[in-house]
Amino acid sequence: MQRTILIALVLSIAALGGCQLTPTRVASDAATDEEMFVPLTKLVGTWEMEDPEDGVMKEVATFAVFGAGSAVREIMHPGQPYEMTNIYHMDGRELVITHYCAAGNQPRMVATAAQQTEAGTVYEFAFDSISNLREDHAEFMGSLTLTLRNDGTVQQDWRSMSDDGSTTEPFTMLLQRRVE
Repeated sequence: MQRTILIALVLSIAALGGCQLTPTRVASDAATDEEMFVPLTKLVGTWEMEDPEDGVMKEVATFAVFGAGSAVREIMHPGQPYEMTNIYHMDGRELVITHYCAAGNQPRMVATAAQQTEAGTVYEFAFDSISNLREDHAEFMGSLTLTLRNDGTVQQDWRSMSDDGSTTEPFTMLLQRRVE
């Protein structure tokens, strides 16, 4: 009897709006996934960049697909004290990146289109929100221009954003796939 009353109470609260059982965003369609997300799944592997100090190629990123194909994980500077992770996934018709920063915050940036240019496929990720921003964080990652270049390299142009909304000049990384 008490169990029946408890179930009725929970259902009543849900009916009054205490629980939302429907998603807030609808999944993207196959064409949007093909345009926006599928190209990122082809980055799986290890990527290197020339060290500006000594000219030696060094591992700077690894990409993997996970979540039954629904997300791409990029580990930046694997094994280093400043290792960071980026998770790319679709949210409706938008491609989202969450940057798990070495500073301990997690900016979320969104791209609404993949633009085809002479250089390759370009994603413009704009700042959306941030979690775990501490008072002593004067800057955080605010945008990313990701270019999947026609020559097979990947260019990342990262811009930090200040708490006053201004942005820095881009920090550019030009990644080359490691040949195993």
